[in-house]
Amino acid sequence: MTDLSLTILPETPNDAQPIERLHERTFGPGRFVLSAYRLREHVDHINALSFTARIGTLLVGSVRQLPILIGDTPALLLGPLTVEPPFRARGVGRALLDRALADAKAQGHKLILLVGDEPYYSRVGFKKIPKGRVTMPGPVDANRLLVIELADGAFEDVGGPIRPDWSRARTA
Repeated sequence: MTDLSLTILPETPNDAQPIERLHERTFGPGRFVLSAYRLREHVDHINALSFTARIGTLLVGSVRQLPILIGDTPALLLGPLTVEPPFRARGVGRALLDRALADAKAQGHKLILLVGDEPYYSRVGFKKIPKGRVTMPGPVDANRLLVIELADGAFEDVGGPIRPDWSRARTA
């Protein structure tokens, strides 16, 4: 990323359509059948914990975080994290991830879960969740369920079904 002038900012309502177009280009229509998307159907992501990456005015990446519960324990679901293909492997995804984790911790969140590739996300501290400890609302590869503790021991006694935090459900 040495030659990019990258700006990471909290997502605003005006970013919704450009981010949706980015998701269409990078994930395609199959994204809607994924278990993680089932969690997003009725509860919005948190704009203050979701970020955009821009070079000038060009949107080149995005990451979102959604309030969830693991059993009765509050947590965040990170994702999707996506970067425009020409800007991949240039530090954009890592910059988005670092900002999302730092701001979540600063705001008092203790756990973040995601469905993703361990080799990529383990670089910032995500670890595989032991099989059977949590369940998603639909099929998911258990090897891709990852968690990071933003507070020591935060995942120690946590388990159960992963579901949206219905206290944050959309009213309209």
